[in-house]
Amino acid sequence: MAIVSPVEKEFSRRLEQVPVHGVGLSVDVYSPHLTSLLGALHQRHAPPAYLEVFRAAPAVLAAVRRQVRGSLLAYHGEGLWLTQPDTPDDPSFAQEVREVAGHLQTLDSAWLNHECATKYIAGYSYGTYLPPLYTESSAMVVAENAMLIQDVLDRHCRLANGAAPLLLLELPPLTYFVAGTLGIPTFFRLVVQRASCGLVLDVGHLWTVFRYSGAWRTTRLEKFVDDFISQFPMDRIVEIHVAGLAIHESSVAARFQPVDRREGDVPPAWTDAHAAPIQPVLFEMLERVLSHPRLTGLRGLALEVDTKSIPLIVDEFAEFSKRYGSALPHMQKESEVSQEGGYQPLPRAPLSETIKHALAAAYERYALVAAGRSEPEGPEWNLPTTCVDELETYRSIYLPYEILSWGGQVDTMFPQSCRRLEEQGVPLSRFVSFWFQRPRARSGPYDFFLVKIDRFVEFVLEEAPELAAMAEQEADELRRAYDFANEPPIQAVGERT
Repeated sequence: MAIVSPVEKEFSRRLEQVPVHGVGLSVDVYSPHLTSLLGALHQRHAPPAYLEVFRAAPAVLAAVRRQVRGSLLAYHGEGLWLTQPDTPDDPSFAQEVREVAGHLQTLDSAWLNHECATKYIAGYSYGTYLPPLYTESSAMVVAENAMLIQDVLDRHCRLANGAAPLLLLELPPLTYFVAGTLGIPTFFRLVVQRASCGLVLDVGHLWTVFRYSGAWRTTRLEKFVDDFISQFPMDRIVEIHVAGLAIHESSVAARFQPVDRREGDVPPAWTDAHAAPIQPVLFEMLERVLSHPRLTGLRGLALEVDTKSIPLIVDEFAEFSKRYGSALPHMQKESEVSQEGGYQPLPRAPLSETIKHALAAAYERYALVAAGRSEPEGPEWNLPTTCVDELETYRSIYLPYEILSWGGQVDTMFPQSCRRLEEQGVPLSRFVSFWFQRPRARSGPYDFFLVKIDRFVEFVLEEAPELAAMAEQEADELRRAYDFANEPPIQAVGERT
């Protein structure tokens, strides 16, 4: 008889309280306009069984809950950087988790889905996710932080059925490179051995692992998928995502596509792209995943469609729900949860400071390597599990585009300041090197747009101090507009008065 660990028992108890959600959509509230999207789907007779809503202001989440009263809602969080060893020491961390607990309670969401990735490493900020270092100590830290989050949710959030939301960690995408000493499935196995969390498998992210781990050179895609899921903890998968893939706009703008000089057909240099059409290869991969015998805990299957056009969403989802609507059991009635004490935190030994300090140093190297300020050195960069063949694409093409264009074009955000800088012979390319000049402590919840505003004002103060007042005035206007956009009066979901 197989021995079931206390962690596995705890996960099973939590999973029992998560109803089958069916086939749904993972959406942003405003992009696209959610009310219009739902109307178009109902016209097509293809309503989603559930919506997974991306992080938004509490008033907006409450408006979503009112509009879709009676429907299942789930929550995709952000800003809890659980891959980082110093996260528990951040004074704002516990407060941010409590705020997330409030969001979950507003939506009555059975889970909190969060990328097992970060946008903030050792004082350096990024606009899109960077995966963790795939090492044993990193897996230990992720597990420890995951259970800290779960403990806060247990204490501060109770759903309508009496349960606490279950934390899910999502397999992150690779964007041109990967570093670590472990295979990715092994990393997640180590995490779930120590943490009673669930997992989200994003099929598009899995394709980027095939492409940017270098697996495509030696393995057919079908065999790669079969090998990956044979090693991955499939019984912990609670949700599956499917989203678009496309050549990133930075490579398109630079008229650049990475080319491998070795023999063999090179797969397209696609990256995770929610606005893009879903590539047919992802459905082929999904079929293999869904047929795996250890996929026993699946509760939701969602297209991730934030930023995609409504006609494309409707066409894709109508076909998707027709094809996979029977892939999950029929909706189950939520069971009642005992009110006698709820869940008790599992006993666990705290990680040693030696492990945390060593991992913190490894992440500082990681940040500097990604920014092009250091060459890839150290054990996490020199083993077969590492692939840095296209690291330079990230550093010289993707990252500058992210700093200058992602989430807002700098020269559009600060038109007067940028024009004056150009007149003085200060190119905006210097802003990229300035961005990674030194680490900066985080203050408050992470928002890349606001970080970009602050950094640009600092850049102007250093490069042309006489323009500082102009840059600060433009920054204030941006902050006011941003505050208004994120706390609008709500008439209907996605509609500003």
